[in-house]
Amino acid sequence: MRSAVFASVLALVAIVVPPTAANAAQDPTPVPSTPLDFDGLGGLSTETIAYGSHRRQAMDVWWTADGVKRPGVFLVHGGWWSSGDKRYMKEITRSYADLGYTVFNLNYRLSGDAAWPAQRTDALTAIATARKHANRWSFDPSNYVVVGFSAGGHIAAAVGTYGDGVNGLKGVVGLSPIISPLRAYADGEKSTDPNKRKLRAAAIRLAGGCAPKGKCSRVWASMEVAWHASKKDAPMLAVHSDKEFVPPVQSQLLKQMLGQVGVPVTVFTAPGINHSAPLYREPGVAERVQAWVAERLG
Repeated sequence: MRSAVFASVLALVAIVVPPTAANAAQDPTPVPSTPLDFDGLGGLSTETIAYGSHRRQAMDVWWTADGVKRPGVFLVHGGWWSSGDKRYMKEITRSYADLGYTVFNLNYRLSGDAAWPAQRTDALTAIATARKHANRWSFDPSNYVVVGFSAGGHIAAAVGTYGDGVNGLKGVVGLSPIISPLRAYADGEKSTDPNKRKLRAAAIRLAGGCAPKGKCSRVWASMEVAWHASKKDAPMLAVHSDKEFVPPVQSQLLKQMLGQVGVPVTVFTAPGINHSAPLYREPGVAERVQAWVAERLG
């Protein structure tokens, strides 16, 4: 794949600072993309762009350059908040691009780079960048969903409950989403399951290395998705295996809290122990997610 890279820290500044005559003139112009034609069918283009100054603040964009504004799908990879990369999401990215969506495949700062809420901030900034340059990617900035896997599901859900609704966001999908780091912290304390113990340690690292007490209680509260439920939040689909180490009860809590303010949450449970991307590859799961996305985006 040949990629073109555009933008710099100015792209981030342009989002968080109201434009003036001075900084508007410096707003970067994207470099022309390289058309791709993997299967001889034509149509798809792709490029990698930076939405901030950190090396992890980058995303791949896949779109059909036909001038028709298309709904968007933002993908957020998993990896315990401390690892993972968008390059492992190429197959899933391609599948949504082939369905006709404009797809944004995100990297974000990991917990070793910055503590929470940097990860949520990065996802929101990537979305703002995409909406700002919507015309370039044949993207309808008023019609998109965010799909996250495991730790990426936590980030996606946190975007969905940020403030009193995010403009244009029509839905959030979580594959094994960690809705409650506090529950993961408690579950891993005495568990013999190595994944639950690892998730507890990962949540502590995400919070900056501290337990949920004293001065650290505020950052842990910020990490709790369900505590931020409001009536203009995005509807959500959560998918879990019934015996995985991130149990369905995590999302049931969010269903209860969002339900109290009238926001629908669907929790689908599949048999087995598969987690995140392996769960997504189970027969029928990807199709169920894609059908839900199509229903939300129209």
